Amino acid sequence: MVDVLRLRALDGHRLWVRFTDGSEGVRDFSDLLAAGGPMVEPLKAPDYFARAFVEMGAPTWPNGFDVDPINLYMQLRDAGALTRTAAE
Repeated sequence: MVDVLRLRALDGHRLWVRFTDGSEGVRDFSDLLAAGGPMVEPLKAPDYFARAFVEMGAPTWPNGFDVDPINLYMQLRDAGALTRTAAE
């Protein structure tokens, strides 16, 4: 099981995430926001998107919307978008 350890909101509705296994990557959430829906509508505002935080290992926003960390990990892994970091 892998969880998100840290995250940072970047411009363009992207999140940099570091996972508990030491890997990290950047996920662009534009596709998710374009799909729409009541829970993602607030995330379209850059200031609101930037309010992301980690709760119980998952990227989460104040309205309760969260992203499954395992699915996020697999998406980044399959896209070749994960890199390894040295232990801190």
